[in-house]
Amino acid sequence: MIPVGSSYPIRIDLFSDTITRPTKAMRQAMANAEVGDEQKGEDPSTNELVALTRELLGKEEAVFLPSGTMCNQIAYALHCRPGDAILVDETAHSLCHEETGAPALAGAFYRPIKADHGVFSVAQLEAALRPEGRSFARNAVLSIEQPSNLGGGTCWSLEGITSVTNMARSHQIKTHMDGARMLNAVVATGVSARDFCDPFDSVWLDLSKGLGAPIGAVLAGDADFINEAWRLKQRWGGSMRQSGIVAAAGTFALRNNVDRLADDHGNARLLAELLSVHPQISIDPLTVQTNIVLFDLVDSPVTAAVLVDRLIQKSGVRMGAFGPSTIRAVTHLDVDSGDIRIAADAIRALLDEIHSMPTSQRSF
Repeated sequence: MIPVGSSYPIRIDLFSDTITRPTKAMRQAMANAEVGDEQKGEDPSTNELVALTRELLGKEEAVFLPSGTMCNQIAYALHCRPGDAILVDETAHSLCHEETGAPALAGAFYRPIKADHGVFSVAQLEAALRPEGRSFARNAVLSIEQPSNLGGGTCWSLEGITSVTNMARSHQIKTHMDGARMLNAVVATGVSARDFCDPFDSVWLDLSKGLGAPIGAVLAGDADFINEAWRLKQRWGGSMRQSGIVAAAGTFALRNNVDRLADDHGNARLLAELLSVHPQISIDPLTVQTNIVLFDLVDSPVTAAVLVDRLIQKSGVRMGAFGPSTIRAVTHLDVDSGDIRIAADAIRALLDEIHSMPTSQRSF
């Protein structure tokens, strides 16, 4: 697979919503941001973002951090002791893409939970628990990803969240939400961010995906938790000075780019519908809930990695290979419905072209 940063010209980039660029209006907000020393609590723009997010999520306190990964790792370190277990879906980002974080920084390890498209039931959670006892790791924290990235953007229902967090509390297990795309779930389901976040001891919101900010995330919880989070932010090099320049982008995003996430969801469903008619593509458009489209190649003469490489070379359309036959496409504010139609036409035409080739000519 061609890595991010390829020299091939990219016309339509569906690799991830992390590649979004600040709009002119967002850049202007950044340029106009009032700034001060964040570590002293004197950066007005950072303080504004923190207050706005705290109110949105319904939590007592919050802290601005450079990345969502740092949010996860600080939360795990505060909820765990060395040797403790972090209970996560087997496809969770914190397990699949932050795998070394908790073991290195908190001395804790991930215990995967069998799930369906990233969402597990009380019974599946219960099956992952270890008994209490000196010979077993402590079940320290339950972590869910809302919505699930590798689950194809599938949203947890409020009822599902309530059931698993209630069970966790009955076992004295802390609860944490990886809210990388949580506002996508809010827009898709109509459930408020406050309601989704209420059952969790800690939760964070990413600003640099569908919301379009260039950097940053906000971790929230009660005042004692955030006070300790600041200690780790300082210890791990996450404290900043005039952070208001980037915090202002987050504030702009929260005030202007939330409702428009529905456009991304519509474009994702459109892509799924256009791809689903091809005989070598397996995708049910009805399963697409947010801005992530996972589809599988069926009876394809090439792997997903080969196909996405050829796609970018021939058409300038970039997607991502997530396994031998699985491809992911993510919609965002830098692509519109016209781009989606072009991308769908390009991948269907490429599959037809490859399928018609003699086997001897398929050695890409």
